[in-house]
Amino acid sequence: MYLLNALGNATFENYAGIEGFTEMAYQMSAHVLTVGYAVMLAALFYFVLTIKTVAPKYRISSVLSVVVMVSAFLLLMIQQQNWTGAFEFNADTQRYVLGNANDLFNNGYRYLNWLIDVPMLLFQILFVVTLTSSKFSSVRNQFFFSGTMMIVTGYVGQFYEVTNPTLFFVWGFISTLFFVHILIVMKKVISEGQQGAPEGAQRYLGMIWKLFFVAWMLYPGAYLMPYLFSLSLEPSLSETAVVARHITYTVADVSSKVIYGILLTLTAQEMSKADGYDYEKMESAI
Repeated sequence: MYLLNALGNATFENYAGIEGFTEMAYQMSAHVLTVGYAVMLAALFYFVLTIKTVAPKYRISSVLSVVVMVSAFLLLMIQQQNWTGAFEFNADTQRYVLGNANDLFNNGYRYLNWLIDVPMLLFQILFVVTLTSSKFSSVRNQFFFSGTMMIVTGYVGQFYEVTNPTLFFVWGFISTLFFVHILIVMKKVISEGQQGAPEGAQRYLGMIWKLFFVAWMLYPGAYLMPYLFSLSLEPSLSETAVVARHITYTVADVSSKVIYGILLTLTAQEMSKADGYDYEKMESAI
């Protein structure tokens, strides 16, 4: 098959690592991955410290944000260590090359993180908005099923991104079907949630939909990254494609987890004020 069969179904980052990465490409990837988990840790403190700024009935959303941040911080930190451990500097070529075939770089850590986080990210909004016609349990089950299946099928597909493009695209297409279903359900949830909500909450919910749509669209782009830099049906093994994928995944993770969670907190604060719970006034009265 493509290049060296010895690597089997390893991701294209490892195949690109045979030729090696320049100092800039290697360090940019390492730094982007570091920023990714550092942001999750910083956001963890934000969500912990703002739990009491929303009424008790909305706080489960903040609790889920805390859980998401802990999961993302730990697994993305392992992902960064996986990157620095998989490649070593070659003094002769002045490049970072694949150092140990038994310790390959693996995007599977991201998928494990998403398998934990995606259902909770989708559940979060259900504890902030009021559904006017859809049943809570029905929407929750749809989110859980499609969210889980989207991640599992994408996880399977990424193993074939170099060795079998047909399976890579087939599994990616199946994953996309679940992704589209999530978009449809989320749009419905937000539209229903805006009905009767305070003006400020409606504005934030509109921002959440735009963010959700754009941020989640980045994931299929990162999945397809090896082929976005290729002019053939074989993946590009360029370091540019590798760095671009790291950046895309990191931007998507920060947007869909941290910024999304902050907007949900702001929405819950507006809903709380409408319910008569104004944390700022309560604090000033003490």
